[in-house]
Amino acid sequence: MATYRIVVGVDGSSGGQRALQWAVHEAAARGGTVQAVTAWSWDGIEITPWVSANPQEAKERAASALARTVESVPAHDRVGVTIATEVVEGRAADVLTAAARSADLLVLGSHGHSRIRHTVLGSVTDECVRKASCPVVVIPVSHPAPQPRPVGAR
Repeated sequence: MATYRIVVGVDGSSGGQRALQWAVHEAAARGGTVQAVTAWSWDGIEITPWVSANPQEAKERAASALARTVESVPAHDRVGVTIATEVVEGRAADVLTAAARSADLLVLGSHGHSRIRHTVLGSVTDECVRKASCPVVVIPVSHPAPQPRPVGAR
């Protein structure tokens, strides 16, 4: 039996946090799973929120930010939803679209931590929308956080 798989980009921003919360709610409604993905780099090509002295520290900071974001999703919302995490070195748009190649859905915040901010979408989000091989849901920064599900609801 195939499972509905949602890949969500998480970068430590409020947009990434809202995207993860939305993805968890969607996975719960569809009986699916969530793969939370954080991209990191240390080569100076892409600015990330994890300023580090060396590549290992950059990776550890990215992993720590991902873990904090996953932990911020209320436990009652995570019931019945498997959330896998992955920290991958590379350009965020490339990492996310590669992770979503076999996914049913890619979920992103409209703005995260990036060098260039677009008027409507963040630069990573904009590139993912153009390159993704699956449907993409973009959660606006102003989107209210999802309401908690009633106890026992799926």
